[in-house]
Amino acid sequence: MSMLIAAFMFIGLLTVSTAHFLWSIGRTWPIREEKLLAQTVVGFRDIQHMPPRWASFAVSIATLAAGVIALSLADHTSGGLPLTLLGLPFAAVFLARGIIGYTPWWAEKTPEPNFRLNDIRVYSPLCLFLGAGFLALVIMRLI
Repeated sequence: MSMLIAAFMFIGLLTVSTAHFLWSIGRTWPIREEKLLAQTVVGFRDIQHMPPRWASFAVSIATLAAGVIALSLADHTSGGLPLTLLGLPFAAVFLARGIIGYTPWWAEKTPEPNFRLNDIRVYSPLCLFLGAGFLALVIMRLI
């Protein structure tokens, strides 16, 4: 069961990582115009451009690493307690981002309509799923 959870998590994280990598090399996939892409995936008020490329690259590496950690957590025979405990900060980060996505504070910070729609339907639920997945993988390793 843990490998199934980790595999689904890895697919989502690899997708996010790939998109951020493409943005880090200057591509605007899946939207042709940079301003509209920034409004859709970043969402801050009056945003005109994507964040610096190095930031997208850093997110790409971080999400790929999170996917590898998820797969590692599914292997109950390796890593021991340190690996198990490493899953907790990942769970906390993803759960926090997922929850924050539904707060009025975040809606005020990210008012772009395309972002709001995607955040409520995709970004925040994905983060909640990933956070719950990390938590489940940690619990399954402990019992």
